[in-house]
Amino acid sequence: MTPARPRSAERRAEILRAAFEVIAERGYRGASLAAVAERAGLTQQGLLHHFPNKAALLVAVLEERDRWDTGGSGATGRAAWRLDLLATLVDYNAMRPGVVQTFSALLGESVTDDHPARDFFTRRYARVRADMAGVLRAEFGERLPGGLTPERAAPLLTAVLDGLQYQWLLDPEAVDMAAAFRDFLGLLGVEEGK
Repeated sequence: MTPARPRSAERRAEILRAAFEVIAERGYRGASLAAVAERAGLTQQGLLHHFPNKAALLVAVLEERDRWDTGGSGATGRAAWRLDLLATLVDYNAMRPGVVQTFSALLGESVTDDHPARDFFTRRYARVRADMAGVLRAEFGERLPGGLTPERAAPLLTAVLDGLQYQWLLDPEAVDMAAAFRDFLGLLGVEEGK
């Protein structure tokens, strides 16, 4: 007999995949718990057994997306990255447009005061900026070639990563996200594989 805990974790993962799909298609506001439950092959009550409300489901989806990006290592995994290896994350994202689209749509929606993901994204960006400052410091020391500190440059690096995603989603034929990020690294003087 299979223990209940692994089955529960498996069911939870199925719900998160279904929620990602539904949110990608309809946006957070247009995604209902009933639609997610149906996609996951559950009743709405069954879904509520795993996630007490829509906001809890949304935050779990976003946390899972971050785990995918860091190979399950969470925020500490990013801090150990080299700047040139961020290009591998961009390559990975280019292979999963649905995930990037869902994240980007939720990020855009979250700027409103009442959005349930606003706190998540606020905390996430504080962590990402700190992680990117660490990555930049490891590459350049206390000053980048243009004179900025890693802390001053970290929001710019983050903006390039996220801004390329939006441009790529809107016009993938015109914007090669991976190539554009490598071009940006070249502007910083970073050699790939260094």
